[in-house]
Amino acid sequence: MAFSGSAPLSPEVLVWYRNLGLDLLEGYGMSENFAISHINPPGKVRIGTVGLPEPGVECRIGEDNEIQVRGPSQMMGYYKMPEATAQTLPPDGFLRTGDQGNIDADGYLRIIGRVKDMFKTGKGRYVAPVPIENSLGNHPLVDTVCVAGLGLPRPFALVMLSPQGQSAAADGRDAVKRALHALMDDTNATLEEHERLSCLIVVREPWSIENGLLTPTLKIRRSVIEARYMPLAEAWQQGGQAVLWE
Repeated sequence: MAFSGSAPLSPEVLVWYRNLGLDLLEGYGMSENFAISHINPPGKVRIGTVGLPEPGVECRIGEDNEIQVRGPSQMMGYYKMPEATAQTLPPDGFLRTGDQGNIDADGYLRIIGRVKDMFKTGKGRYVAPVPIENSLGNHPLVDTVCVAGLGLPRPFALVMLSPQGQSAAADGRDAVKRALHALMDDTNATLEEHERLSCLIVVREPWSIENGLLTPTLKIRRSVIEARYMPLAEAWQQGGQAVLWE
């Protein structure tokens, strides 16, 4: 048995480990609640979720699909930060996590993004980027994805190729371009109209901790990436190509 958290694993990775006989259990928690509120029970794993609430933990979905939890392991508050404490832990005792999710009929929690990561397109509709990023990121040619589009007619995706994708592109970009185009079409087919991507941009420079585009835990620094690439976005979209290299 092993545990996984911090960021979602792709279903392919989970299945690979499970086929080895390792019961890999995804869970969820924050520093504010002693790092755990949910876990997939052994023998009852539901891939794509972070499982069921731990004993004594209550979970509900609030405004903007925010996950809110209450349980005995929660903090009393932030040290000498009463305003931040009041915002995160109001009188009802339900911790405002800032994460978005939904709960299925059996009580399993699925995380779909961060409230603060949502952005509004030029048409006034909100887009949650994380589910789209997870869908694109499951492709073997793709390593890391950032979906952006604040104020634009439609969102777009910045893509860093995986080592396999880089090797394939070195042999010729046409095949990679066709594969990424098909990936975008398949992803768009699952989205609402206002969420559908206008284009995929293959970034030139790899994202890393050293250049400040990834965190030490290898998560994207969304605001830094957007500041770097958004000035080019309008021209990319007006170019009319579905897949292009930076």
